[in-house]
Amino acid sequence: MHRMTDEEFETAIAEALDAMPDQFIAALENVAIVWEDEPSAYHLGYDEWDDDTEAFDGELPSDLLGLFDGLSLVERATGGYDDDIPDVVTIFKGPHERCFSSRAEIVDEIGKTVIHELGHYFGLNEDQLAAMGYE
Repeated sequence: MHRMTDEEFETAIAEALDAMPDQFIAALENVAIVWEDEPSAYHLGYDEWDDDTEAFDGELPSDLLGLFDGLSLVERATGGYDDDIPDVVTIFKGPHERCFSSRAEIVDEIGKTVIHELGHYFGLNEDQLAAMGYE
């Protein structure tokens, strides 16, 4: 397992965004791209403190690399989108470090994760992203 400093991880995310075509970056509207050390129960749709949530048993998956939390452009166009709160792409540091053994692999996978999660923003589903090589 290779560990990255927070600064290295942030730089890898910034480099992934810099590598994207300008027209895709220009099309991002009210989207925050952040990182967290680990996914939380919230990221997985569970309320840690809700005793009625049988599906959450306190164990979170250790391999969730990223998450898009918001409405895709398609959903924004068809529903009353209120742009007060930004949509959020979260990239998770810990899972990247656990799942990939070298700095080069982590940086490569961060790039794929950023593209995958932004793909959801642009309205692509998991099957479409997998067909494009962004599983």
